[in-house]
Formats: sequence, structure tokens, C-alpha cells
Amino acid sequence: MDVQGAEIAFSPGFRWGTSLLPGDVITRELMMDQVAITYPYATVTQMSGEMIKTILEDVADNLFNPDPYYQQGGDMVRVGGLQYTMAPGEKMGSRISDMQVGGKRIEAGKNYSVAGWAPVAEEASKAGNKPVWDVVETWLKGQAGGRIKARKINTPKLVGVQGNPGLA
Repeated sequence: MDVQGAEIAFSPGFRWGTSLLPGDVITRELMMDQVAITYPYATVTQMSGEMIKTILEDVADNLFNPDPYYQQGGDMVRVGGLQYTMAPGEKMGSRISDMQVGGKRIEAGKNYSVAGWAPVAEEASKAGNKPVWDVVETWLKGQAGGRIKARKINTPKLVGVQGNPGLA
């Protein structure tokens, strides 16, 4: 978001790479452990509040649809800059609510600048976008004193999952 000048960021839920401990040096090799994919382009797109909600609802439906044949698996998209509430047990279109950026409610008809990476659309590679490793490297080099400060994890508020160890 900092490098791309975006209000919101979407990131795929990849689960690979070397774990780093506080104080570890982040080398290019270790960074590439996290971001080396064959569709690496970082994008910035104008999206309406309605589109942002639709995307989150669609991803949530792939995970929480009550019919197992419609559960396509994967991970909930990671977000930056966006706070929201999710009720996994609700029906499609009713799972995502209270979306906010900077403490202000998302407006359905307003456009927001959304950074992302790993687009599966081939056009993204032809649009002059940089690979995510270049964007991450730029951000890392811009950190004061070469140190990364602890960051607050941006976790959505979950509703209706009390007592469910798989969701809570």
C-alpha cells in the first residue's frame, strides 16, 4: 500500500516460505521464499465499495457455503487498510459487514484504490506492472534504519463462531 499509493490491499493467502524471527536479516533469497510465483504482478485498481464487498463475499462463499459441493477451498483473501466483520454462518451476500477504511465506513458507490498481487488474469502482465518482489524490495529498503517494526495484524472481526475451534 505504501509503495503503490493504495488505501486498501488484497493479498493471496499463500502459506510457504521461511519463518523469520525478530532481528533476522531479510535477504533477497528469504524474500523470494515468500513471493516467488509465476504470476507475480503487483497491481493497483480502482474498485467501488460495492465491488470490494462482492469480492470478499465471493471468497467467503468458496469457504463457508453450507453445501460442500460449492466449497472450493482456499484461503480468505488477506487485506490491508480495510477492517470488516465477517459472519461465516450467514448466507451469501450477508457474511461481510461494517467495512471501514481509516475508521470511515466504505461507501458502495465510492471508488477506492486497491493494491494487489498474483492476478490470474494474463492482462496484468502486459500492463507494465512490476513483479511483487520489486515492490516489496522497495518497501524494505525504505524502512528507517533497515529495521522492520512490529505491525498490528489486521484480522477481521468474526461473528457467530464462538465454540468453533476451526474458525475462532
